[in-house]
Amino acid sequence: MQTDHFLNNIFSPTTFSEKELEVIIPKFKKVSFSKNEYLLKEGKIENHYWFIESGFARSFVNDTKGNDITTDFYSQGEIAIDWSSFFLRNPTRENIQAITDMVCWQLDFDTFQELFHSIETFREQGRRKLVGSYFALKNQRVSFIADEAKDRYLQLLKEKPHVIKNVSLQHIATYLGITKYSLSRIRKEIAS
Repeated sequence: MQTDHFLNNIFSPTTFSEKELEVIIPKFKKVSFSKNEYLLKEGKIENHYWFIESGFARSFVNDTKGNDITTDFYSQGEIAIDWSSFFLRNPTRENIQAITDMVCWQLDFDTFQELFHSIETFREQGRRKLVGSYFALKNQRVSFIADEAKDRYLQLLKEKPHVIKNVSLQHIATYLGITKYSLSRIRKEIAS
């Protein structure tokens, strides 16, 4: 079955026992989103852990002038989530929006907690994902201070080439902290 195949790739049979997989996989609910639908809106508490099977999403915040600024991209096999809202149970300042049609696998907060506290392998995988997310955020923050826009673009191209091919220039530009005109200039410079 296709769904079991996707979730078995996320929860690798080489890492999880057959018995653990029999408990974990049925807990997920398949959910589809249309382009521009929200997985999470600012002011709400994150109640779901979303594994993306197909499609793309982005998180964004509104700056003091009302411009939406992309803070992250999510694609196949990744988790779309506001970690702090999910774990601390506080309202989020971010929005998470589908930028293409998407298929996701949803796990609610209570079920996540149940699995987290009862299956050690699930807990360890969750910790690794959270720590990886923290390091990526920390590296992105340092890059904004220490790297030129061109270098930030090249890093995004290296780490997430599928995002460059499938996401609008406007969203990529705000993620990089530049205008779409600067991004066009950087792309032309790299192409020559």
